[in-house]
Amino acid sequence: MRLARTDSGSGRPMVLLHGGGSGRATWDAFTRSVSGYRVVAPDLRGHGDSPRSPVYTLSDHADDVLELLDELALGPVVLVGHSLGGHAATLVAQRHPDRVARLVLEDPPAPPRAGPAGGFSRTRLALSGLTGGLSRRRFDRHALTSAIVQLREPDPAWWEALARIEAPTLVLSGGPKSHIPPARLKAMTAAIPGARLVTIAAGHRIHSTALPQFTAAVLEFLGP
Repeated sequence: MRLARTDSGSGRPMVLLHGGGSGRATWDAFTRSVSGYRVVAPDLRGHGDSPRSPVYTLSDHADDVLELLDELALGPVVLVGHSLGGHAATLVAQRHPDRVARLVLEDPPAPPRAGPAGGFSRTRLALSGLTGGLSRRRFDRHALTSAIVQLREPDPAWWEALARIEAPTLVLSGGPKSHIPPARLKAMTAAIPGARLVTIAAGHRIHSTALPQFTAAVLEFLGP
């Protein structure tokens, strides 16, 4: 799975992972605000110019990101993920903590710990949550619906594996305007050693609807 990507700038490597139903262009404005980094923004499997697949699992997305890091020979990276991309980023950081220098998770859709799915409905996710502006985007709808189904399933193993993340981690919540329950992100942050939670009450797509605040929070976290 060779992901389409943009690769710009120079310096420390930063990889940006978009949300479900979106694409790498969603990061263009943020990328222009960043200096001192080599910024790589791929289209996830089933999105944009990347190949389609008969099956889409959450694990596939993480494997694709690791293949990208290997292909580009990138050392420990700053890994930034929004929504579905944020979930993929957690899997990478759980499985290969040595590959992630710093981790930024923008309103990630943490699955339930146990019991019936709750906190967000499939309809709300499909229409307004993971995506936004579906008619303007190019993606395999099966990639989106598969992610939604999987993210609504309880996953206690994912919660337990958060303790294996070693990178300094920033979790950004979109606040009450987002379909991602802030309480669940608070619990998620508490499960990651040393992680910090910042709320920017702009809804799910913080990097699009509140770019200056998003950029300031990320760059402050990353430091000089």
